[in-house]
Amino acid sequence: MFLGEALSFSFNALRANRVRTFLTALGLVIGNASVILVVTISMTSRDYILEQIEGIGSNMVYASATVGAQPGGGQVDADHVKMSDVRAVREQLADRIAAATGVETSFDRLVIDGREEDVTVIGSDQYYNPVRNLVVLAGRPLDSSDVTLSQKVALVTERLGKRLFGGQEAAIGKTIKIHGLDFTVVGTFKEKVESFGLSELAQETVLIPITVMSYFVPVERIDPLYVQARRAEDVLPVTQEVQQILESRHRAGARYLVQNLTAILDAAKKISLILSLVLVLVSAIALIISGIGIMNIMLVTVTERTREIGVRMAVGAARRDILQQFLLEAVLISVAGGGAGILLGVAMPLTVRYLTDFIIPISKLSIAVAFAVSCLVGLIFGLLPANRAARLNPTDALRYE
Repeated sequence: MFLGEALSFSFNALRANRVRTFLTALGLVIGNASVILVVTISMTSRDYILEQIEGIGSNMVYASATVGAQPGGGQVDADHVKMSDVRAVREQLADRIAAATGVETSFDRLVIDGREEDVTVIGSDQYYNPVRNLVVLAGRPLDSSDVTLSQKVALVTERLGKRLFGGQEAAIGKTIKIHGLDFTVVGTFKEKVESFGLSELAQETVLIPITVMSYFVPVERIDPLYVQARRAEDVLPVTQEVQQILESRHRAGARYLVQNLTAILDAAKKISLILSLVLVLVSAIALIISGIGIMNIMLVTVTERTREIGVRMAVGAARRDILQQFLLEAVLISVAGGGAGILLGVAMPLTVRYLTDFIIPISKLSIAVAFAVSCLVGLIFGLLPANRAARLNPTDALRYE
């Protein structure tokens, strides 16, 4: 029998039992759609998590002094990171970093909504905005002249600008009093990715030039020192070199904690991979169950068509022809169900893309794997019924009622 003839016989046999064929293929439709959707959801979740982590600051390294103490237990002010250390990092690592900046923090009270509330006041320079990946909502960021000339200008966070002045644009040009001095608001900002108070930025924060902040703090203390590496592969070397620079510029007993986001990113990637594997395993179980369903239906089909098999063998059909036909039927069911499942699995992310601006990645590999698994399911689980049909005795098959 030619392959085309076998395909025609198989297609007609399946069409004769459309409801049974549909219900048998339905398992593969669900299984393949699940595989694609699981991989899609996993990729989307991974990309979102990594984007959030990287949004805190691209290729960021951050450093601060741990508790510096002499043998007697007294704290040593000279152990703190200084602006001179920030400048040393800029000079010595100029070819490997995009920027370096330092942050000094203090607190003050402002009248907000008719009552005094605590606000965070941080001092930094013109490099703070790009290193911390801040979004300027209105006005402008700090520039070099603000820092060099010790200008009394300030930026306020989105929430503080709204609470103090009613909005972002309304805050520009207004005056606020910090530590007894009047500062002109030149901009409002927010974090690109919310750090939920785990950084130096709180919801009510005022940013001023670090040269002005030095008027208000008795001891110069940069905490933290931020460094932005030029390339992702430079993050680990830069981390080590910043550690060496700080330790070389301070006494032997001083200790500094220098970290980066690499460990967090790696952990997020591992968690995403494990989650993907677990979800794909669940989908694979669904495909196996679908395969068992195909095998069960094909065994029933062989029993129902025993007399037909006997007639075909009597008129000259070889066992190989019988095997080929029933195997093709199983493969047709699995490929049709798998193809429909792939279309369903791809249609959902595309629909989301069309209805919203949210881009959901679709894995071409998952589509290829899902289609290949569909073919394998048909071959593997269709082999036993097809082999049983091919091994029937023609005489017994003709006598079967």
